[in-house]
Amino acid sequence: MSFQPDRRRLLGFGAGMAALSALGVPRSVLAQAASGGELAIAYPADVPTWDPNARTFPAGFSLYLTVFDQPLRQSPTLEVLPGLVTKWGYVDDKGLALGLDLRADAVFHDGSPFTAEDIRYTYFERPHAPVAEGQRKLDTAFIWRKVRDIEVISPTRAVMHFSEPMPTAISWLYFLASFVVPKQALETMGIDAFAKKPVGSGPYKVVEYQQGARMVLEAHDRYWGGKPKIGRVTIDIVRDQNARTAAIESRRASMSIDVPIREAERLGKVPGLATSIDPITDITILQVTKNGGFADQKVRLAAHHAINKAALSKAFFGGAAVPISVPAAKGTPGYPADYEFAYSEDKAKALLKEAGYGPDKPVSITLSTTNGVNPGDFDVARAIVQMWKKIGINAELETIELSTYQERLRAGALKEATLYSWGNTAGDPEFYAGYLLDPKSIFSAFKSDDLGQMIHPLLVEVDEAKRVAGYKAVNRFAAEQGYTIPLYQSVKTIAHTDKVATTKYANGLTLPSTYTLKG
Repeated sequence: MSFQPDRRRLLGFGAGMAALSALGVPRSVLAQAASGGELAIAYPADVPTWDPNARTFPAGFSLYLTVFDQPLRQSPTLEVLPGLVTKWGYVDDKGLALGLDLRADAVFHDGSPFTAEDIRYTYFERPHAPVAEGQRKLDTAFIWRKVRDIEVISPTRAVMHFSEPMPTAISWLYFLASFVVPKQALETMGIDAFAKKPVGSGPYKVVEYQQGARMVLEAHDRYWGGKPKIGRVTIDIVRDQNARTAAIESRRASMSIDVPIREAERLGKVPGLATSIDPITDITILQVTKNGGFADQKVRLAAHHAINKAALSKAFFGGAAVPISVPAAKGTPGYPADYEFAYSEDKAKALLKEAGYGPDKPVSITLSTTNGVNPGDFDVARAIVQMWKKIGINAELETIELSTYQERLRAGALKEATLYSWGNTAGDPEFYAGYLLDPKSIFSAFKSDDLGQMIHPLLVEVDEAKRVAGYKAVNRFAAEQGYTIPLYQSVKTIAHTDKVATTKYANGLTLPSTYTLKG
């Protein structure tokens, strides 16, 4: 997997049927779609809202991409490609003016043309608009807070002006909550009506939606990228992973997303079915703190050395989960390819001995984990507990909800270690280390001023080579200091009938617009 964005390109002008029934999955619709010329997908999550820029929601990213466009997009191997923007680049030497050439042939689902006014509305007018007391601003208000204006030069040309350099501006144009919305339709309809019948410019339009249950999509005839080969897609929200397995095995769905690893391996041997188990750019880490037994750096480092990541991958992910030494996916810009944090029980025991602990005098900590939120989460945590026990760390395994993790994180009340999955479809190093390690970030668990001193200059560094080198140094330093315990790249599992030809994305996106049906 590789990730080589061209950041400086300059513009010319600068569980069976019962489980399915219990979840309310319509039998007739799934059966018809699975046997006909349509695609039926059993999907694990719904969108929280059809305002695509309200919240950064990784689990719904693929769903939003079926209905809305972004200025830029990524190839299956993560190269940056034109989207609604055809050419892009800085038109000054300070990184304060980003020029965008826009495509002239894009139209929204209501037939209205896409223009530069929609870019200005999406990334400047809406994010900077005041909100009523007690209401929360869009997430784009934070993402694009450095935008001081967007100059509309013509219907197909715009310039984003920043108050200070924003090195990740290009990456954000194809990352979370950066979907172009139609100014005219949204202002005319109002957000409540828009959320019930969203209008995008993407490859599919929403023709039916039952919140928490299902959505029906039809191909956008005038899509600038060409009408999708599959004309109709039904997406049923099936949160239970065993029910998603049952849906594809019974052929009541054409495809199931995120089925359990062992089930994916089994289903791949069933005639008429195919499965994929692939590492993606999301990562699984232990978010660690200075609390309790992890106040001692030697204990944190011993805990890291004691984890056999390759064994975890083999045992729970068929070897597909790529072990990582820093909080980034291998092959992405911020990953130091020449660095490896060694698995060594001997080093772990030696460090614990220096700290006054060992198998006969163990240190006690708590390891928190979700159960079923991410593939293998509870099983992995349980295996780590056993690895730690061998060297002298007694970990009490605590099962929590994802919401509990978020509450504790914001309150600074996390236990010593928490198993956590972090999404980053873009692969940009700031979206890994810059968010996970910056002590000022709401996402960081380990607060350390020395990390801030390294990261904060990188947030405005316009020299891309220096920025990437800086994040490589941050990542290595954080691992060596015991500020983070990275484990492996997360794994994406997809099961489908052999009549569905899919396109794999290294970041785990599932995009029906890139699929075809055989026969």
